[in-house]
Amino acid sequence: MKLRENEINDHNNLLKGSHKVRFDFLSKLIPESESIISKLINFQIAIPSWALGSGGTRFGRFPGGGEPRNLEEKIEDVGLLHKLNCSSGAISLHIPWDVPKDYRAIKNLAAEYGLRFDAMNSNTFQDQEEQVESYKFGSLQHVNKAVRKQAIEHNIEVIKHGIELGSKSLTVWLADGSCFPGQLNFRKAFQNTLESLREIYAALPDDWKMFVEYKAYEPNFYSTTVGDWGQSLLFTSKLGPKAYTLVDLGHHLPNANIEQIVSLLLMEGKLGGFHFNDSKYGDDDLTTGSIKPYQLFLIFNELIDGMDERNMNHASGLGWMIDASHNLKDPLEDILQSVEAIMIAYAQALLIDRAALKEAQLSNDVTSAQEILQNAFRTDVRALVAEARFRSGGALSPLKLFREIGVRNQLIKERGSKTIATGL
Repeated sequence: MKLRENEINDHNNLLKGSHKVRFDFLSKLIPESESIISKLINFQIAIPSWALGSGGTRFGRFPGGGEPRNLEEKIEDVGLLHKLNCSSGAISLHIPWDVPKDYRAIKNLAAEYGLRFDAMNSNTFQDQEEQVESYKFGSLQHVNKAVRKQAIEHNIEVIKHGIELGSKSLTVWLADGSCFPGQLNFRKAFQNTLESLREIYAALPDDWKMFVEYKAYEPNFYSTTVGDWGQSLLFTSKLGPKAYTLVDLGHHLPNANIEQIVSLLLMEGKLGGFHFNDSKYGDDDLTTGSIKPYQLFLIFNELIDGMDERNMNHASGLGWMIDASHNLKDPLEDILQSVEAIMIAYAQALLIDRAALKEAQLSNDVTSAQEILQNAFRTDVRALVAEARFRSGGALSPLKLFREIGVRNQLIKERGSKTIATGL
């Protein structure tokens, strides 16, 4: 479905009076508000094609109806989100779930919704019906060279799809590892993986990036071949300048200091991008900012500090994407909430008085350093985020409008109540 222009205008007309009161008050408190709004307008977060349907666990999946049945409908859903919030201007595809049948038609459809194609994602953690070799005991690490060759060829195929669509990066996430001691030779698994990644890396166009994602555990529970940021950094350092580490917020052991990880990867010029979500226990794939909003803010504090140090563009210097599984919520509502949380954390981090913070750090004034950060975090910047949307032509309250016009009910009427999105 497509939103009609008057639906957003009518919605904004009802809310702009109260919004103006909040925005005028906030803009007087924040002298740099115009600069922040400009940066918010430019900041775009990619939506993964696999997050547009209901997720689930190994115990069950409860689809809510109206889910996208093909790539075209996934693009339509991301286009709808982008129309509402003007901050979701890219879609990230997963192969083989989203193999385009007609590149030109798919590119034209995406352009119609103002979307570009973000990172391409390969899949060597599942066996597909047509494949010859199984990934049960790993893919790029596998002891059988034929399995490794199959996984390498799949990743190269994904790159070829991405070239046709105008993507500029490949994300490699591996489920490779072991469940029991003695099952795997750690060094040989690393060497096999590196050798395989080098073949994939060699197939990258000159202007592409490879993101090597890491994860502490699951589906393997004794060892993971790319288990933490150090192992990913080791791979990317050996691969070359087009290889970067990708940080998924859920792929850490409890209480990991992700903001410190981010800072050091930026320092080394090896941070490639982010998968945003939130967690309480492990890789829970919860709505971004729903559990640890202060951590999200602290991560953005380090991102801005490190990116500014390297003169990187906030909007384009790194890859920004949501990666979540929506088990109970409407997937589109969940994504709208996640994008809002990311924009709020970014805006709050832009408020930090960096000169004062540096002075506090150099004088070991721990109390002042804490106050500087928490004053920014405790500032309600929602009116700034809403103003950025409003100036871009989006809805002042995307989630409110989504519900008011009954988007999910309309999607169910168009697609049916029993549809299940392709993918996981």
